[in-house]
Amino acid sequence: MNGRRLRAVTRKEFLHILRDTRSLIIALLLPFIMLTLFGYALTLDVDQIPAYVCDLDQTPQSRELIDQFRGSKYFSIRGQVGSYDAIERAVDRDRILVGIVILRNYARDLLDGKRPEAQVIIDGSDSNTAAIALGYAESVIGTYGAQLRTDRQDRLGAGKIKPAVDARIRVLYNSDLKSKNFIVPGLIAVTMMIIAALLTSMTIAREWETGTMEQLLSTPLRPAEIVLGKLLAYFVVGLADMLSCVVVGVFIFGVPLRGSFWFLFVSGCVFLIGTLCWGVLVSAIARSQLVAYQLGLITSFLPAFLLSGFIYSIDNMPRVIRIISLIVPARYFVSLLKGVFLKGVGFGVLWRELLFLLVYTAFVFVLATRRMRQKVA
Repeated sequence: MNGRRLRAVTRKEFLHILRDTRSLIIALLLPFIMLTLFGYALTLDVDQIPAYVCDLDQTPQSRELIDQFRGSKYFSIRGQVGSYDAIERAVDRDRILVGIVILRNYARDLLDGKRPEAQVIIDGSDSNTAAIALGYAESVIGTYGAQLRTDRQDRLGAGKIKPAVDARIRVLYNSDLKSKNFIVPGLIAVTMMIIAALLTSMTIAREWETGTMEQLLSTPLRPAEIVLGKLLAYFVVGLADMLSCVVVGVFIFGVPLRGSFWFLFVSGCVFLIGTLCWGVLVSAIARSQLVAYQLGLITSFLPAFLLSGFIYSIDNMPRVIRIISLIVPARYFVSLLKGVFLKGVGFGVLWRELLFLLVYTAFVFVLATRRMRQKVA
């Protein structure tokens, strides 16, 4: 490989990037825009669930139960109604997600030591949110019920009820259970894979369409020098995009960066080079800028979004899909990002993910270089 020829190809690509000012601005701003929009739009936090109350008992005891829901940060009581029909109409019109119904004789059964009845009606059209809302409602009612039993035992002079198990829960790495801390590192991987693949997906195809590829192939340039020269130019742009994504994640969304920045930087560079190589390979195969763009978008966005574990748990997927996800580089970079950001671990734990990214990068580079050996048909 000749350094002089490599610098010439890199300079040529830099000049092309700088001349296309609009594309350069888009390439630099798009990761920031994507990460900001997705970061605010995608959230797994479920709180302030809209709810109606139907209190058929109208007693101090029933109002005390309502106050338990009103005092919870997970529910927002939007009003009180007098019948089931009103709750069902509100659910049908998407005004509420939860209806809380306190049946008649609630206070009487409670004071008599019987089991009082209350009902929670949940809109199950969104099964995930409904399951979370059900868990919150059970937690509120369960906590309140335990408090009532304890108070009753105190009044009877039997002393406090001791739980059979003293469970002490400790949440590691994301103690506040903020979904932003889980989503944003994965978003960085998805955004970088999309941007890097699209940056280079049209480079070779553009050469074929404009006819300049024939001139390149007639020069002493080797295929590896063409591929590497184009990669170096777009690597600088991709590196700026990667750093901007990290800055947005840390300073705008407040995701803690507990691990080594330099390990994250090196791993990100490896991942970036691999995805840039993939874009060059797609461009060399397509020979058309439109086809290359579409193919680059499909092969980067869909695997990165669906098969990387970014949102959807890979362990819950069918076995065939889990096997396919093993060749998706974003899966390993997502694991690496979450490990560095949230867990503060480094090479000693994440060496397998880094090794896969290195192998993937080398493999795709070789494929792109061999594809470039093809002469004009």
